[in-house]
Amino acid sequence: MQYGICELSIVPVRSEANDASEMVTQLLYGDHFKIIEERKKWVRIRIAFDHYEGWIDKKQAKFITEEIYEACHNNAAYSADLIDIVNLNEQQVLSICAGSNVAASQILNHHFEGRFQTGQNFMRSQLLDTAMLYLNAPYLWGGKTPFGIDCSGLTQMVYKTNGIMLHRDASQQALQGQTLSFIEETQIGDLAFFDNQEGNIIHVGIMMGDNYIIHAHGKVRVDRIDHTGIFNVDTRTYSHQLRVLKTYAN
Repeated sequence: MQYGICELSIVPVRSEANDASEMVTQLLYGDHFKIIEERKKWVRIRIAFDHYEGWIDKKQAKFITEEIYEACHNNAAYSADLIDIVNLNEQQVLSICAGSNVAASQILNHHFEGRFQTGQNFMRSQLLDTAMLYLNAPYLWGGKTPFGIDCSGLTQMVYKTNGIMLHRDASQQALQGQTLSFIEETQIGDLAFFDNQEGNIIHVGIMMGDNYIIHAHGKVRVDRIDHTGIFNVDTRTYSHQLRVLKTYAN
């Protein structure tokens, strides 16, 4: 088994081993992974955080030992600012995004001096503060950054930065946590899930309190929510049908 770590700002993870294939998620700086298949130009990886699998360009993988891989599990601190920099050496810097694991800078012999969160002092209000970093970020299928993010990428990154593991896709996240019966039971930071006509979970957003929700739909935006679903404040129509409400934190 081989192991790797992301030493770049953002790396696309694709469904197939070619550049034209669909991007299913992204690696951010400091994400580590197992390499489960290798080809001439590509490697198939399993991301340590959520066990999500996909292909990355081999040129964008930095190989590490199993010992370093294991050490990464116990060493996480996430960049708390929209954009920050890591000093690679005295002459070069790397721009990184919110949610990057800057604890990896020590492993990579880089230097980081910015603000970070560890999730060790969890507060629900912090979930909302983190979510607001992504406000107006454009929707991007498979995206996980303030420059492009999808609905489950938003929820996963907000919770990850605050010390709670959510799976990558909305349908997977809906299987985690405790189910709530009514919107009135929700608290700031709880998640609402939405389905399509076939009953499949296709969307997720973060409850803000007072019947508002922040979610990625065209862009990361704030809309109203009621027992029917999300009411788009621009179009004055319902955009998503409510399926289930979940809580993940005490």
